[in-house]
Amino acid sequence: MSFLDKERTIADVGFNRWLVPPAALAIHLCIGMAYGFSVFWLPLSRAIGVTQSIACSADMGFFAQMTATGCDWKISMLGWMYSLFFVFLGLSAALFGSWLEHAGPRKAGVVAALCWCGGLVISALGVYTHQIWLMWLGSGVIGGFGLGLGYISPVSTLIKWFPDRRGMATGMAIMGFGGGAMIGAPLAVALMKYFATPTSVGVWQTFLALAAIYFVFMMAGALGYRVPKSGWKPAGWTAPAKAGSNAMITHRHVHVRRVWGIPQFWLLWAVLMLNVSAGIGILGMSSPLLQEVFGGALIGVDVPFNDLSLAQKGQIAAIAAGFTGLLSLFNIGGRFLWASCSDYIGRKNTYYAFFLIGLVLYAAIPTFAHKAQLALFVAAFCVILSMYGGGFATIPAYIADLFGTQNVGAIHGRILTAWATAGVLGPVLVNYIREYQIANGVPKAQAYDVTMYVLAALIFAGLICNAMVRPIADKHFMNEKELAVERKLAHERDSVGANGHGNGDKPGSGSGASSFVLVVLAWAAVGVPLAIGIGITVQKALILFK
Repeated sequence: MSFLDKERTIADVGFNRWLVPPAALAIHLCIGMAYGFSVFWLPLSRAIGVTQSIACSADMGFFAQMTATGCDWKISMLGWMYSLFFVFLGLSAALFGSWLEHAGPRKAGVVAALCWCGGLVISALGVYTHQIWLMWLGSGVIGGFGLGLGYISPVSTLIKWFPDRRGMATGMAIMGFGGGAMIGAPLAVALMKYFATPTSVGVWQTFLALAAIYFVFMMAGALGYRVPKSGWKPAGWTAPAKAGSNAMITHRHVHVRRVWGIPQFWLLWAVLMLNVSAGIGILGMSSPLLQEVFGGALIGVDVPFNDLSLAQKGQIAAIAAGFTGLLSLFNIGGRFLWASCSDYIGRKNTYYAFFLIGLVLYAAIPTFAHKAQLALFVAAFCVILSMYGGGFATIPAYIADLFGTQNVGAIHGRILTAWATAGVLGPVLVNYIREYQIANGVPKAQAYDVTMYVLAALIFAGLICNAMVRPIADKHFMNEKELAVERKLAHERDSVGANGHGNGDKPGSGSGASSFVLVVLAWAAVGVPLAIGIGITVQKALILFK
């Protein structure tokens, strides 16, 4: 197994750095299916009854339902998978970030593939035996560890390969996590239809099929990882002077074990948590939100949501699905575009844009709703979701600017505990405020007004935290001796050449025609499935404009 060692992944002279982003995308597009797991809920809610759900007896307790084989699971029980996904993603990223820096992205990618795909296999067993705790353990816990390792495995590597375009590089990879459901969800639906029989809804077979497909792609991505030699730089590139938007960028390095005591770490943690809390709460409620706020107006009928017929509710549900698809497109596009933009205006200014624009939009959404301005309402949420995705993609580069690149993967892993927190806080705020409003007689069309103002308050708090971010004090950085020890633990080798520049690595070029062909094939392998997924999502979104 020595081929997994980090020493075996150090790139030779002439390696084309544009081969690394497709490797990262191959892994992120697979683990991104975590966002699409809701396609399994309805079929699994009738896994025993097949054609209709068989309810458990009213006096059956929660733990008894976990092992019951004669009645179907409630969707609320299945929904716990989301919480497990993001809690264990954050925990594993924080716990194993330092190990990843020393072991390298290839070994971390292989472990991620084993965890994520192995978790799907265990989940298949859970469905087959109708034991929901096996699903939670398989995909939720073990798969969650795979999510965390797979998510952070390319970050440090990409930042080191693209010191000139840190935001763009991480945006390319993290875009894949947002796009994974676009590919995985339609594929899962097609597989369930293929495997369905009069006695099975086809879910456990689909889990096994997805595990096999994802394992091939994730292993290809992991084995495709290469790391640059220490001190490597793109040909002709020099580090920018510390002025203007570059004033936050350091050329020194902070050790991961010191970050808990550094104020900037906690400020970035809060910045990410607050941005994600606002966005994830909306993402999870986007379909019912649009339906309840606009009701019959979506189909040209001046009738509140509760007074619509079943047929009319079916019509607006289809429109709401298109709205959700549109938000997914902006979530993905924002990851690449905002992160790339941050290379030019700086990470801090990018987050200023997130919070200032978000503050205006969240505060304006109730007005758009009351005045029945559907186009402005939809546009506001599209921009908000682009900044939600952009926040994920920009934070690794923000970390690298402040803390240096030596331990950026490990520090990023610890910052991601903010995601786990936001994954609970955001949905709880949106769901419970809505329920409280409705319980107190507020019409459903207005039940989200207070929620939007609360989310605007979160965004304002994020704005304050971002404003407080300053360059890190000298005392927190590693000295030369400490850095040398850390580089030895990371199995790094010095870059060849007196000036530390690589050869044949100008953007768009490699070491020859064979390198160019390899880059094209690698990008096609991830680009074609992503393009198909985007195409399917665009078709669903077009219903909004009919």
